[in-house]
Amino acid sequence: MLFHVIQYVHALGAIVILGTGIGIAFFMLMAHRSADPAFIAKTAEVAVIADFLFTLSAVLLQPVTGGLLMWLSSTSITEGWLMTALGLYLIAGLFWVPVIFMQIEMRDLARTAVVKGAPLPPRYFTLFRRWVLCGIPGFGAVMIILWLMFVKPF
Repeated sequence: MLFHVIQYVHALGAIVILGTGIGIAFFMLMAHRSADPAFIAKTAEVAVIADFLFTLSAVLLQPVTGGLLMWLSSTSITEGWLMTALGLYLIAGLFWVPVIFMQIEMRDLARTAVVKGAPLPPRYFTLFRRWVLCGIPGFGAVMIILWLMFVKPF
């Protein structure tokens, strides 16, 4: 019973990471497409809160529940699928952390544009492109991890 509860919490954590990532990406993209600095500022503000509240919580919980699952099932950390998943988890984190700082800076740049009644500065557009470029491998890594969790192919 304990194993299944922890397994459920672990799967739920993966779903939260994916769901929050998809939601934030969608809303940030829609705000960006509006070219409205006020809308972008408010959307980025909420995205930063969501990342800290939901994504970070799930990201911190995953190694705990994963470690408990390994222990309860006597799974070795040297299993190929698990080593691959852990490597991808590290890669996802390496891409996710800069995204948080980019969202904060994009939010601040949009806020400044609103206060000054000015258009978004070139720096905002540079950050947005980088944000997209970091999001693709970061999100892709999480998608592969989820597949590895369920299939355990090697």
